[in-house]
Amino acid sequence: MRHNNSGRKLGRNASHRRALFRNMAKALLTYGRITTTEAKAKELRGVVEPLITLGLKNDLHARREAYRRLGSHQLVKRLFDDVAPAFTGVAGGFTRVLKLAQPRRGDAAPLAVIELTHGAPAIDEASKDGASSKPEKAKAAKEAAPKAPKAPRAPRAAAPKAPKAAPKTSAPKKLKIGGE
Repeated sequence: MRHNNSGRKLGRNASHRRALFRNMAKALLTYGRITTTEAKAKELRGVVEPLITLGLKNDLHARREAYRRLGSHQLVKRLFDDVAPAFTGVAGGFTRVLKLAQPRRGDAAPLAVIELTHGAPAIDEASKDGASSKPEKAKAAKEAAPKAPKAPRAPRAAAPKAPKAAPKTSAPKKLKIGGE
């Protein structure tokens, strides 16, 4: 019996479940919303909401606890500087789970979106230090540089082929039967 054993196992052992929820919490704090299965989304609430509560405390011990759970100094900084201040004065309910109508293709698992209710803006390459993203830079560099015509390639010289060796032939071995 499962007396007082709360939480879904999700077909994983304990360490795999911890790693799964750590990665999903990182993604949710980074992007503000993620799409996953309904069961994972409902379980993720129990991981992310205490992290945001730690962010509201905003002291050294809370930062260390958040780092212990997230494992990233940049995410801890984002949690305490961007995400948690958006929830000041809010008693709870920092996340929202919205069920999607279409099941996942392949296994028909029910999907859901989990998102932060007051949410900080999602991190993207363009918002970091006001610089444009790498694809935009590469595209601009291609457009700015004039294209020079390519020189025709010289045909490759055919490498001389080594003569094939004759196949080895050997007489079949005679088997000795009995005492012959």
